[in-house]
Amino acid sequence: MAECSHLEKFSRMDRDPVDPSGPGCKECLASKGEWVSLRLCMDCGHVGCCDSSPGRHATAHFQQSGHPVMKAFEPGMNWAWCYPHERMQEEIPAFPQESPSHHLEMPQA
Repeated sequence: MAECSHLEKFSRMDRDPVDPSGPGCKECLASKGEWVSLRLCMDCGHVGCCDSSPGRHATAHFQQSGHPVMKAFEPGMNWAWCYPHERMQEEIPAFPQESPSHHLEMPQA
C-alpha cells in the first residue's frame, strides 16, 4: 500500500500544534446533541463527534472542509484517520493539547 502523505505530515513533531476548537463536539454543544467519542481535525482544530455518534460531525467536517486527517481526541489515544486514502495510523505523535487528559462528557444543562 502506498504511503499516505496526509498522515505523514502529522507524523512529525516539526509541525505546529493543533489547538482544539473547544472542549467537545462543536455542533453537539451548540445543539445540545450527544456524542460517543471525539475527533480532532489536524488541519484546523475542529472537534467533532465520531461516526458512532448520532451527528457524525467529524465526518461532516471533512466533507464540508476537505481537511483529510482526524485524530482521536480521547485520553491515551493517538491514532489518526485519513479520509481520502481510507487509511489509519495507529500512533501519531501528539502535542499535549491534542489529547485530553480525561474523557469529555456532555455538559449537564
